[in-house]
This record gives sequence, structure tokens and C-alpha cells, in this order.
Amino acid sequence: MNPRLTVNQQRTICSQLGRVKLQLLYKASVHGYTSAAFHQRCDSRSPTVSVGYNASGFVFGGYTQQPFSQSGQYVHDDQAFLFTFKGENLLKYPVTQPAYAVKMMNNSGPYFGEALVLANGNNAVVYSSPGNYYNFNAAEMHGNNLNLTECEVYQVEETTELERPWRTIIWESKKRIELMESIKTYKPTVSSMSQVRVLLVGPVGAGKSSFFNSVSSVFRGRVSSQAMCGSSDTSLTTQFRTYSLKDGREGKPLPVILCDTMGLEERSGAGLDIDDISSIVKGHLPDRYQFNPSAAVHSEAYGYIKSPELKDKIHCVAYVLDSCKVSIMPEKLEEKLNAIRRKINSMGIPQLVLFTKVDEACPLVKEDVRNIYKSGYIKELMQEVSGCLGVPLSSVVPVKNYSEEFELDVNCDILLLSAVIQMLRSIDDYFDDFSDQLSSVETKLV
Repeated sequence: MNPRLTVNQQRTICSQLGRVKLQLLYKASVHGYTSAAFHQRCDSRSPTVSVGYNASGFVFGGYTQQPFSQSGQYVHDDQAFLFTFKGENLLKYPVTQPAYAVKMMNNSGPYFGEALVLANGNNAVVYSSPGNYYNFNAAEMHGNNLNLTECEVYQVEETTELERPWRTIIWESKKRIELMESIKTYKPTVSSMSQVRVLLVGPVGAGKSSFFNSVSSVFRGRVSSQAMCGSSDTSLTTQFRTYSLKDGREGKPLPVILCDTMGLEERSGAGLDIDDISSIVKGHLPDRYQFNPSAAVHSEAYGYIKSPELKDKIHCVAYVLDSCKVSIMPEKLEEKLNAIRRKINSMGIPQLVLFTKVDEACPLVKEDVRNIYKSGYIKELMQEVSGCLGVPLSSVVPVKNYSEEFELDVNCDILLLSAVIQMLRSIDDYFDDFSDQLSSVETKLV
């Protein structure tokens, strides 16, 4: 169930309420424009933000600290307010008579003091009467368009701050330099290898290309955008790309190659095909191979590598997931991820999760990225992902990619570099196991 409120709109609302996040409870297009559906999902939940959308492009609604019920009574709430968006800005209309802030009606959706009712009378319409306990301009609030295209209710949840970080991390420039040096001097334990390959897999818009750009930026010393990335409903990456990290603007290649793929989509015949994963991991695809979402890779495809060497293969798979969308991931997309995980498991390739956009998911982290391991909310999300994908919590690594910044930040760099270090450690374990298997085979041949 995807929220219609944009991340920026959610952030704007949350900025009025403190260190909180919004959890979607009710969505009329999914659950129905009925009072029964609304009350079933929202009664006894509080605080809440109710939002209406109309075809004129208005986004408006109300906030109350009081839990919804079907008592038929008014409830007191001196913190209640109505709101509408004007561009990215929020216009607020505080309750003028707190004793009549919200009315708990059993035959409608959210009912704010006879002034604004969403999903009124079990229909996709709004009842609007300015001046009754809330003062607002109707044209400014909703453009006098009282037909709803969507209605949502979100629960407002606090983002808890833990007493102490649950992972130890050193936030110092010296640590950043140390991590960079460890990556620069890394050598695979297999002597025939000079570089290792990490495959980035994840939904459209999760931040796969942005992760490469961000890590590359750290070593280039400036924010760069070599890989195509941005905001889109479909994958901006249509080719299989191999990006070698470089030390400095024209420096030598580093021992890590990050491989980017098409984004996963929940629709069949769209995005990366699950069957292509095996071909990628086994090293059959050349750089810039053009994906065809409607057909899997075949051995006669142009550029297909029929006899790949170890250096052509993938040595670690990193699932890139947007922390803002983990709790509302579509079921079909989750099924795709689990199918891929099972396939990679059968091939013995190490796997980890890159948890992106942590600052957008948690106000505590937005305030200071060094709070990442003090955020109880982020830890809960990481535990959820760990259980969902069947990977240990130690293999779930939060990062903040560079997306709107002009300058590098040492704390973001430390998170990004720490993620690469975890990849290299996983690859070392993989090569150790690979060498043991090779030795066992050679012993049997002798």
C-alpha cells in the first residue's frame, strides 16, 4: 500500500508535530469509501493525520490527537488543526473551539467539528463549512472541488531515541581516511583476481545508481553523477553497467566494481527479469548489455560471454531498499525479492542489504546522521527487513546517498565507506569458501 503523500509532504507535516513519522492506516481506493472500512482500520488509533485529494490537485485535511470512535459525540482537542498545501508550504487552520474539535460519527470518515468531513456519508465527497469551529477560505483549502480522488489516514508515531547506539561507529575524519585506505589497499584473497564485483539489486528508485555515485564521490573528493539516477516510476537504468571505482579524478581503478541493473518492478514483464539474475551472477553479461524486460537473456544474445572466468562473475549481491517504503512494499515486489534471494542462496553468493534514505525515514536521523544507530525506528525497520529477506541483521547496512548536496559530508562518507567494507568482508568469506572447495576437489583428483 503506497502512500499518496509525497516524502516532502510527509516531512512538512511531521515538522509541525516534532520527532515523528507517518504510518498509513487507511486508503479509500484500497479499503473503500465507507465508514465501516475507515472505522475498522482507524478507531482507537491516535494521533492521526487525515488527508483528502481532489482532481484540482489540492491536498488537504486535518490533525487530531484524539482516537477515532463511533460514539456520536464531540471530543475536546486543543491541538487539532486543518491544513492545505500551497506548493510545498503547509497552511494551518487551528481549531477555534477545542471542545468541538472532532465529532465521532459512525456514518462518515474523518469529521472535523462540522467544518470539514472527508468521505462524507460513505461517498467520495467532502463536506465543507468554514467558520464552524475552524476558520479557513474554502477556495484556498480545496478550490471548492468537493469530489475526492483519494482519502488517506495516517497514524502519527514517535521516533524513539535509544539511550546508546546499538552499533559502534567512530564519527571522525581520521576514521574516514582509514576506511578509504582500507578500500584502496584491498586485495582479493584469490591471487588471480585484482578486482571484485558487487551486484546492486533493488526496486525502481531505491538508490542503486545513487549509491555508486555517492561512493565514487567520496573518492573523487566532490559530489559526482556518473551513473544515471533520478526520480521515475520506471527504471532509468536500462543496461547492465559495471562501474569501477577510481581513486581521484584520473586515478587508478580501485579493487571494487559496482554493477548496476534495471530496477525491480512489481508488474510482470516490467523491470529486471528474475531469470536474468543467474546470467548476471554467473558472469555471462558484458558491460552495457541492453535489457529486454519482456524476454530473458539467452546464450545467442549479442555480447553474451559463454565461458566466463571468476573475474567476470558476481562475488556479492547487495539489495538496495528505500527505508521509507519497506513497511509498505507491494506484496508482488516482496515475492520477487525473495525469489531472487533464494536463487542467490543456491549459488552460494554472499548477500547484504543497503538501507537507503534513512534521513527521509526518520526525523532523528534527518537532524543528524550520527543518530542512525540511536534511532529505535530505524532499528525496527532493519529488523523487519532482516526477517523479511532472511538475512542476518549484521548484513543490513544503512547509508545516506548524496542526492541534493553540493558538498561532501564526513559522516555520510563514513556510512558509505563502512558499507563497502562490509561488502569486502563478505567477499573474503566467499573466496575462503571457494578456495576450500577448490582444494577439496584437487585433493580428490590426486
